[in-house]
Amino acid sequence: MNILRVYRILQRTAMAGPGMRYCLWVQGCSRHCEDCMATETWPHDGGRQMEADELTADILATKDIEGVTFLGGEPFEQAPALARLAGRVRKRGLSVVTFTGFTLGELRASREAGVSDLLAATDLLIDGPFVKELFALSRPWVGSANQGYHFLTGRYEPGDIQDVSNQLEVRIAPNGKVLVNGMGDFWRIKKLLP
Repeated sequence: MNILRVYRILQRTAMAGPGMRYCLWVQGCSRHCEDCMATETWPHDGGRQMEADELTADILATKDIEGVTFLGGEPFEQAPALARLAGRVRKRGLSVVTFTGFTLGELRASREAGVSDLLAATDLLIDGPFVKELFALSRPWVGSANQGYHFLTGRYEPGDIQDVSNQLEVRIAPNGKVLVNGMGDFWRIKKLLP
């Protein structure tokens, strides 16, 4: 599988993993966490289709990045194509961070195509569904206390993220749309935006 359904791309951001990263939000999620702040990524027929090879070329052409981050939507619902992409960028020295609403245990038990390959190509897995009752912003890049960090290779270790704090990045698109990236109290932020 070489086709991905993509919601959004940010070629350079420091808001979704260690260092400056290329961020790829995939389109489509069956998890539907209550009060998810990315419900626009849920429909499987939204976004646009892109070839993994095209995305790989774009990532490798992006200067001065530490790696790539997969978010969603749910990356593991497009595991075969993301695993292919991740394997290629890692061979070129870039790291891979994958966010998922599944737990590591669920993924390891999965028989779905590509899941074990994407896990094998991920340096840092950030797992677990968002749970509103466990809302907490005290740790980087996660919104609820149940979400965890799994250092799956030697690329990163817990000490690499202990001094990282949550931040927000606000961008204005050419069409005037306000795009907010990072981790914060999105319920309050959405009330402030037009």
